[in-house]
Amino acid sequence: MTTPRILMCPPDHYGIEYEINPWMNRSMGAIRALAFHQWKTLRDTLASLGVQVELLTPQPGLPDLVFTANAGLIYKDVFVSSRFRHEVRARESPYFDAWFAEHGFQVEHLPAGMYHEGAGDALFCGDTLFAGYRIRSDALAHQWVGQRFGIRVLPLELVNPRFYHLDTCFCPLSFDEALYYPPAFDTYGRRVLQTHIPKLIEVNDAEAHRFGCNAVVVGRTVVHNSRCPELAEKLAAAGYRSIEVELDEFLKAGGSAKCLTLRLDGEDAAGWKYQ
Repeated sequence: MTTPRILMCPPDHYGIEYEINPWMNRSMGAIRALAFHQWKTLRDTLASLGVQVELLTPQPGLPDLVFTANAGLIYKDVFVSSRFRHEVRARESPYFDAWFAEHGFQVEHLPAGMYHEGAGDALFCGDTLFAGYRIRSDALAHQWVGQRFGIRVLPLELVNPRFYHLDTCFCPLSFDEALYYPPAFDTYGRRVLQTHIPKLIEVNDAEAHRFGCNAVVVGRTVVHNSRCPELAEKLAAAGYRSIEVELDEFLKAGGSAKCLTLRLDGEDAAGWKYQ
């Protein structure tokens, strides 16, 4: 396997400055020094696993720039820039676009009128792109992505506002295995996952609310938020090594390990990696 490459953004300007999901509460705020310590621990953990971590320069006034997973969707050497539903996050896009253009990616944009929030709502498992819609991204935007790249896209309706992005409740582990939190999906969405992914590992309610599904997969190692003992046991039983990293300062904004990272070489489970 080639060296994994992940984009992260230091949390120099991270904070709870607005409320665009049920996790965010401006009166709670974030402890910046603790957030930086937790972010650095995640970065150092990934580096210890052989990941090449590349950095985006943080920008004042963009507290959520730290959540690089939402920058866009990467397929081979193409970067499809996100079209954010909330204007406060749309201001991030020029910085993401510039970084990807400078690093050799072909930057593309969705047609006007469509919302798509990148790898937060679009995750490969095998050769299929599973796509969350309703809360932040549109089903039509996912269809456009499928047509653009000639890939199979299976839309999944998200029905719980606390699990507003697909990566908060679903995590591919390999081409045929994934973590998921069933109550985040409607009945049809659960049936789609159960039909198309042979090995599904359920995450319980308490650990899903600690964003146990919002994990980073590096080979057979899964890095996820702390205090998820049942998840760790299930991962071990399935042959994975589990590493817990305390990320509660980012949970205040509705994010965790996966949200803080974007695979530059495509997700480990992407079907084209095996072609």
